[in-house]
Amino acid sequence: MKILLDQNISFRVIRKLESSFEAVQVRELGLEGATDVEIWKYAKERGYTIVSFDADFYNLSVLYGVPPKIIWLRTGNLTTSHIAKILNQRKNLIREFLSINDLSCLELTR
Repeated sequence: MKILLDQNISFRVIRKLESSFEAVQVRELGLEGATDVEIWKYAKERGYTIVSFDADFYNLSVLYGVPPKIIWLRTGNLTTSHIAKILNQRKNLIREFLSINDLSCLELTR
């Protein structure tokens, strides 16, 4: 499962996701400071699901549809470990979400 972590999620989360996801953060791709639309296009062209705290990606999914799919973390500020825990514990739910073509956004809470 390829996920692209938005700028608002620390790159340090990647180490904690390696067993569940093929994760990359925008900074690693030279996209730090890129607009949401640029990140959206990158994810769409390369088959990534975007993970973000940002409602803007949800809004783009409403406007443009899928791909890419969005995992919207509706958790408030959390530690890197807690973000990783939420994603790792819900990997089966995320896998199911990714398999359903009609769904564009998965909201995760604490």
